[in-house]
Amino acid sequence: MIPVAVCCIYLGGLAFLALVGVLLTLAEVEFCRLVARNDFRPTLAFGFGMVWLFLADAQWPTVGLLQPGMALLLLSSLAWQMAHRQGLPVADWALTVTGGLYLGLCGACLVSLRGIRPDGMWWTLTIVPAIMAADTAAYFVGRVWGRHKLAPALSPGKTWEGYIGGVIAGGLLTLLLASLWRVEAGAGATVSGVHGLIVGFVIAILAPLGDLAISMIKRQAGAKDSGTILPGHGGALDRVDSILWAAVIGYYYVQMVVL
Repeated sequence: MIPVAVCCIYLGGLAFLALVGVLLTLAEVEFCRLVARNDFRPTLAFGFGMVWLFLADAQWPTVGLLQPGMALLLLSSLAWQMAHRQGLPVADWALTVTGGLYLGLCGACLVSLRGIRPDGMWWTLTIVPAIMAADTAAYFVGRVWGRHKLAPALSPGKTWEGYIGGVIAGGLLTLLLASLWRVEAGAGATVSGVHGLIVGFVIAILAPLGDLAISMIKRQAGAKDSGTILPGHGGALDRVDSILWAAVIGYYYVQMVVL
């Protein structure tokens, strides 16, 4: 899938929006299925609406879709639960909103990151690999040298040794990538090795919380993976959990520190 992702990041626009939209739509389905294991019944259609509303607003921010659209979806989803009172309607409504809000808002940061002018492509190609490198390094370091459990109640396989290895790898890779992209983009580019190193370390330190958050949901639901769409790798939600946190961190770092 890496060539597809890189191609969509390079193309940007509707291609990248479609990639993010497909992944988050699948992730929303998996989220609803996970909580349904505990007899909750979030309404999938409203979750879809919230996810795509956030993504559309990030792609076309001048249209002003977000506020009226969210108001309509919140009221409509609440009215639906009042009309179809089954099980735990208040909890079902809250989970409907939570899933759409979490995936949609964080996913919108990914779309907005790619839309930054003029260097959104370079920043996306720095920030997304940062968490991928951190996750990969954490896995291998943890497998070889891991002894001390990081969060055994949520994810028994994660270790402090793996976490530290991931932080180091994430920071160093983004340093290298950002320095390379600086050469490709030209001297006037906002992407740089120093910013790459800083944002890489911050992402590698904080973004694993996204993985632990989904692990918390899976543990409560009694599931090992969020889905089976990627054999051996779990579901779409398993793949984007840390990337969503990285997108939020990376986007606001660029907006508040770099630009």
